Amino acid sequence: MNPFRRHLGLAACLRMINVDTDLIIPKQYLKNVTRKGLGEGLFRELKYLDDGTLDPGFILNRTEFAQTSILIAGDNFGCGSSREHAQWALLDSGISCIISSSFADIFYSNCINNGILPARVSSTDLDLLLSLSDDRVPLELSVDLDIRRIGLPDGNEVPFGIGDGDRQILMEGRDAIARTLALATDISEFRETRSAVQPWL
Repeated sequence: MNPFRRHLGLAACLRMINVDTDLIIPKQYLKNVTRKGLGEGLFRELKYLDDGTLDPGFILNRTEFAQTSILIAGDNFGCGSSREHAQWALLDSGISCIISSSFADIFYSNCINNGILPARVSSTDLDLLLSLSDDRVPLELSVDLDIRRIGLPDGNEVPFGIGDGDRQILMEGRDAIARTLALATDISEFRETRSAVQPWL
């Protein structure tokens, strides 16, 4: 996965609370075993009208928001099932940062493991971001993981929370396998020592 340090991008607002993973990526896409192409199913229920045509009222369908890389969402984003396809669909659609006042625990962990920054802000600051956002014109934000700050167009900043360990994972861009391989020497030394002390194991 790619390291995340600082990002300047366009933001779109999903003015909904309790967005679950079934809304993010419907169950029919779970049969996919590769990540490529899952962006097609991202928010499918919101993207399309009953007749199968794109809903012009859905913000991510608008031409102005085609380059959206930051999603501002309501409270409790990513609740529901633990499907990792949700993160794959977001990444395939170009989303690298989600800003909300709270995330479902498993969704949050899956974001970290897939290189997406789940930036947790206070309810007050989320309301500020929502008030600054225009559903016709994207909001340009800078996200600095190094100092845990979101830069606003007027020069002000909003702090966001993330644990030190999760921050380090994103900044290094190392998934669980890469982090394990980095400990290969320590693991080998432990195995040798354990075999010498407890050869019956």
